[in-house]
Amino acid sequence: MRATSPSRCREETALKVVIADDEPLARERLRSLLAEQAGVEVVAEAENGEQALHACAALQPDLVLLDIAMPGLDGLEAARHLATFDPRPAVVFCTAYDAHALSAFEAAAIDYLMKPVRPERLAAALERARTFLAGRSGHPGTPNQQARTVLCARLRGSLRLIPIEDIHYLQAEEKYVVVHHARGEDLLEESLKSLEEEFAGRFVRIHRNCLVARHELLELRRNGAGQVQAVLRHGNAPLEVSRRCVASIKQDLL
Repeated sequence: MRATSPSRCREETALKVVIADDEPLARERLRSLLAEQAGVEVVAEAENGEQALHACAALQPDLVLLDIAMPGLDGLEAARHLATFDPRPAVVFCTAYDAHALSAFEAAAIDYLMKPVRPERLAAALERARTFLAGRSGHPGTPNQQARTVLCARLRGSLRLIPIEDIHYLQAEEKYVVVHHARGEDLLEESLKSLEEEFAGRFVRIHRNCLVARHELLELRRNGAGQVQAVLRHGNAPLEVSRRCVASIKQDLL
């Protein structure tokens, strides 16, 4: 992790870059090529998508150079998570295969470099990244062409990956969504609406502020005040069900 600081660095803030590739030689080549570029600082290297997400949560880089075929969390899924980060880093895929190009751009990548990466193509990608960073605003939500297998909870630079199958329910509270899962609770900086759209087959809305995993629903019952509640397999207490959602939940329970 070394920075290059020629004259351009004094004129503008260095572009902070994370390199993510499971091949040490590939990371070394990218690091060497980046050292020849003005105004670039490699702040971290990662061997897989999970390490890349941890590095990005802690360091808030401007650009991630991301391999696609990596063990565990691959580059495409890591990119879908990075699209929810705020500030959102630019993502450039570096891969030996051209078959993933469409999926890469669906995952909100700004460029797609074929290995071995040529210096002139890398330079062009860096300029694309600077253009992207100059125009980015907020975070746009997650590209939903393919649902993620985990959710990424972040808090003050720390990160936890929560498998989708471990989630019991999702509940909106102010600007966060609380994820209730097999190992406890975590906060997400994503909207309940975007999560409902991405995981429509897995979660069902029971209230304007709550989505429940379909496999968690056991039954509906009325409390003493006549309010309909949902009983969950792993819930500590029944959850309130809005009247407009009762009919669709009954369909799920058939």
